Amino acid sequence: MPYPARVNPHLEQARAHSKAWAYGMDMVDVPQHGTVIWDEHDLDSHDYALLCAYTHPDAGADELDLITDWYVWVFYFDDHFLELYKRTGDIDSARTYLDRLDLFMPAEGEITATPENPVERGLTDLWNRTIPHRSAGWRRRFVESTKALLEESLWELANINEGRLANPIEYVEMRRKVGGAPWSANLVEHSVHAEVPDEIAASRPMEVLRDCFADSVHLRNDLFSYQREVQDEGELSNGVLVFEKFLGLTTQEAADAVNDLITSRLHQFEHTALTEVPGLFDEHGVDPAARAATFAYVKGLQDWQSGGHEWHLRSSRYMNEGALAGRGGPELGGASGLGTSAARIFTSVLATAPQRLRSFSNTPFRTVSPPRPSLEMPFPLRLSPHLDACRVRNVDWARRTGLLDGVVWDERRLRAADLPLCAAGIHPDATADALDVTSDWLTWGTYADDYYPMVFGATRDLAAAKACNLRLSSVMDGAAPSTPLEAGLADVWVRTTADMPPENRRAVRRAVDTMTSSWLWELANQAQNRIPDPIDYIEMRRRTFGSDLTMSLSRFSHGRAVPAALYRTRPVQAIEHSATDYACFVNDVYSYRKEIQYEGELHNAVLVVRNFLDCPEERAFEVVNDLMAARLAEFGHAATIELPALLRDYDVAPDVREMLLGYVQEFRDWMAGIVNWHENVGRYTEAELNYHPAAANVLGGPTGIGTSSLRISSLLPAGR
Repeated sequence: MPYPARVNPHLEQARAHSKAWAYGMDMVDVPQHGTVIWDEHDLDSHDYALLCAYTHPDAGADELDLITDWYVWVFYFDDHFLELYKRTGDIDSARTYLDRLDLFMPAEGEITATPENPVERGLTDLWNRTIPHRSAGWRRRFVESTKALLEESLWELANINEGRLANPIEYVEMRRKVGGAPWSANLVEHSVHAEVPDEIAASRPMEVLRDCFADSVHLRNDLFSYQREVQDEGELSNGVLVFEKFLGLTTQEAADAVNDLITSRLHQFEHTALTEVPGLFDEHGVDPAARAATFAYVKGLQDWQSGGHEWHLRSSRYMNEGALAGRGGPELGGASGLGTSAARIFTSVLATAPQRLRSFSNTPFRTVSPPRPSLEMPFPLRLSPHLDACRVRNVDWARRTGLLDGVVWDERRLRAADLPLCAAGIHPDATADALDVTSDWLTWGTYADDYYPMVFGATRDLAAAKACNLRLSSVMDGAAPSTPLEAGLADVWVRTTADMPPENRRAVRRAVDTMTSSWLWELANQAQNRIPDPIDYIEMRRRTFGSDLTMSLSRFSHGRAVPAALYRTRPVQAIEHSATDYACFVNDVYSYRKEIQYEGELHNAVLVVRNFLDCPEERAFEVVNDLMAARLAEFGHAATIELPALLRDYDVAPDVREMLLGYVQEFRDWMAGIVNWHENVGRYTEAELNYHPAAANVLGGPTGIGTSSLRISSLLPAGR
């Protein structure tokens, strides 16, 4: 915990105010369906005013009162939902209860519904006291995070009813929503009167800061609440339990692993704040006042981290006996005063230094001997009948657009990659023309995957890579291509989007930009020799793999009949993310030797797991294989149990239902096709790993030292 905890001087006023407010909302000593949720002792011993005084140390008296009331409300909701619905397993009544809460948080206009219980009364009061003071962008974000906090409680309840334990990736993803830390981040903006500018609020750096904050807060809470949740409440939504069962660890070993993940997320928070946010300001032309507001928000998140930790050490709500021994502090008789918090910070940094240093200590190009993957694939492979003809046309297309440049690729390398085989598996029902488009997209993306490390990685020229990305964006706007990379994109872009409506074309354009910008993230890590944080890696791997592009093209093949809101639902997102992660991990285990030994690469799940767990290579492979199996199982659960329930709940029309089920089938084909391609392609064989087009003896061309760099320079746009 590298930030000092400070206590707001208005603590006692907030204690008195929040108790009176809770009584006024009937949260104390008032039975709900025959059950008293809190008595006065519960409220006093939990001490939510102390939580808010620690997490918002610089808030004014009135602001601290309001923030404390919000936290009293959210913890009351959590316990109210537990007693009435989690303990009873009454999911239908729980859904009705949660649906009503929408009525008391309109993004625009007045609340017109009449509250019927303490949760609804409290939300009505808080909404009316908070929303008028905030911008439209903040209100939109706060509505979204509050709804996620409330609605995803159903996910926890469904898992309890099924006795189902989430896998680690699913757990972290869902814990952000149901745990409420993004909601807390919105309240940080409110308390410091410093909103993040709307133009950068949805950018990668700001999302990473919010997610690192959320993961650290939630996983810390899991450590302190393990005994209460797992042993008393029968809860399955706890990170320690998830690690314990998934990794086969003892409870203490699982707690240590969760603690290491908290540390990793805090390191990622610092890294993003210091290396990515300043560049974000320059990129978007953020003015000085907005920059100051953003850094006030970042500091507010830091205060919340340290304050939340201190509160967990003190609140009777959690398992913390003996945790304060020798700690001292503002409310204890131990060591305190000038220098004591700095000493704690130094101890924290020293204790976590090995993990931090390990992330920057990779030895590139080391010899590895990975075991051959053993993959589970329950879905049958179907191949397009147009495969052979597509292979011929794909070579012609690559030659025509200049991708067979003799530096990154030549015809031998292209044929070894055999991207038409992948296309034929993932789109077995495509027409000949559609299969060509899919094959050419895959070819262009795979060429780019080789191009960026060769042209920009070795030189660490991030500015040139960024300029290349801008050129690629301009090509999609109609600019004339000047390199093979641009020519390939220009051709396949027109063939893909010519008949699309404007909104679909914009979505595909965003997906391409998302993918190319993720390649800059890889180059930046390469320049720093930094192995990514495991959570950041998984989420960025979806982008580097081109998942957004794949899903955009697939969705638009259904026309406009599927409402966009259905694609944003948790079951559909679970289907998309689990399938994507499975495919990414398949690629990582097959390409491990190619990337680690031959390319000096850092972005591979096996390496990331090995670094995080500090374990042997064989164990890292086992963990990644287990993750693949878990994501495949989650895909099956979401497709066969959660999606049908969603279709019933939304009363989805038959034609839309058929299209969504077809969308799921496309993912089955997609995964089967990707596994088949990896198992049969020549790209990862010994012969291809030792073959380099740029080093080949080209008839009539120069060879020797320096000629490779001359060829690479020919790949750059004119003027660079």
